Amino acid sequence: MTMTDRNAILLGAAALVALGVGVGGYFIGDGFKNARRADRAVTVRGLAERDVVADIATWNIAYAASGHQLEAVQGKIDRDTQIIRDFLKGFGFADDEITLTGVSVNQYYDNSDRVAPGLRNNINIRQTLLLRTQNIDAAQKARAAMSDLVRRGVLLEANGIPMVYSFTKLNSIKPAMIAAATKDARAGAEQFAKDSGSKVGEIKRASQGYFSILPRDGEGGQESSSPYQKVRVVTTIDFYLED
Repeated sequence: MTMTDRNAILLGAAALVALGVGVGGYFIGDGFKNARRADRAVTVRGLAERDVVADIATWNIAYAASGHQLEAVQGKIDRDTQIIRDFLKGFGFADDEITLTGVSVNQYYDNSDRVAPGLRNNINIRQTLLLRTQNIDAAQKARAAMSDLVRRGVLLEANGIPMVYSFTKLNSIKPAMIAAATKDARAGAEQFAKDSGSKVGEIKRASQGYFSILPRDGEGGQESSSPYQKVRVVTTIDFYLED
């Protein structure tokens, strides 16, 4: 091997070593940069709220009759059932919106000598009619006029049982609400970045909270007690901060 060949080999080896050192330095520097970037992040929460109106109303109307003869008590229940049906139809509800959902019969016999023989058998029948409708306005009007049933002789139990309102279209508004919550979170991150002399980068991590349905502001009780409700979701997002 000539001197020229040896010099060429040595020069080539030196070049490879230099290249390796340079590449290694690049990856080390890039690694420090990425590690530093990973450390520079801010966690913020984004809130989205939307007022909605329930689209389903359900009303379990519980009523009872009592007496000493089964035929008489059952006859009273049958008459009350027809009174309630006519009452609801007066507000425009159809037959398929009114359903008989339950009946219970309690009977006991009093052997006390202080009770006349014809009054010793005691019978109580409790029955429930369910109204389920999408006509929220008519349902509210019917519930407000419930005292008309009492005036017609219907013995309502538990104040007729409150009406329950449900919002069933949550899936149709979820995407837009998640987008709004994400936008709200980014606004909070941008304010933090501005105060710290940084810029908001990409999302590092994100988690979506549960959707909750609440009463609107100023209305107490459960959300189902009013047709006017509020849907809320909170997202938690980590944003990278950049120079």
